[in-house]
Amino acid sequence: MTLKCDPETGTCLVGEDSDRHAPETVQNILVTYAGDPMCSWCWGMSPVVSDLAEWCTQHDIGFRLLMGGLRPGGGDPWNEAFRTFLRNEWQTIAARTGQPFGYRLLEREHFNYDTEPACRAVVTVRSMLEGQPDSCGRELRFFSAVQRKFYVGGDDPKELEFYEDICVSVGLEVKTFEDRFRSPEATSETLRDFRMVRQLGIRGFPAIVLQDRDDVHPVSEGYAPLPQLTARLKALGAG
Repeated sequence: MTLKCDPETGTCLVGEDSDRHAPETVQNILVTYAGDPMCSWCWGMSPVVSDLAEWCTQHDIGFRLLMGGLRPGGGDPWNEAFRTFLRNEWQTIAARTGQPFGYRLLEREHFNYDTEPACRAVVTVRSMLEGQPDSCGRELRFFSAVQRKFYVGGDDPKELEFYEDICVSVGLEVKTFEDRFRSPEATSETLRDFRMVRQLGIRGFPAIVLQDRDDVHPVSEGYAPLPQLTARLKALGAG
């Protein structure tokens, strides 16, 4: 499965072999953001997503993150062609969004662009924060910190040590995180996120949908500024 990104729409696309199911029933009005910590356009949209989450809070609208599973397992050859593609893509995103990128990762001799561990880390943190104050906000801050450490710092999210300082920054115990991250339950919950995203009809990231009981309304797929998102949500009766 080859990584694909569309610079015109600001979308990273999942492969054609992803799960396909009917949408689940949704009981509450909810804004769902589907992304992947290793999706470059998701990093480009990170400040917008944070602002959108705050806007939802101000308007008493539910907000949640789902991990999309852009490239679980990875597998692309880490060759000059792939590294050149990534460099060009990151430069395009930086120019359009103003988000910083470092390029130290591209100097590695070997790297597997497997996005499942980073997604599993976010799902693990979600489970640890359940029932705590500002759980969604802290989950989103963890997600953004993973993005920054990967895209700016060039560190590898497949290594457990990657998450130590990020856990501390959101007030989580590192050993508990590591134990849960390694558990079969964390893997199962991560796969559940992937399935839910496909069930919502999402095929590329970043993506935002509004869920209202049995209805799922697309808000955006690909990069979009905050005014565009809030205008679309208002047109759909939210806010």
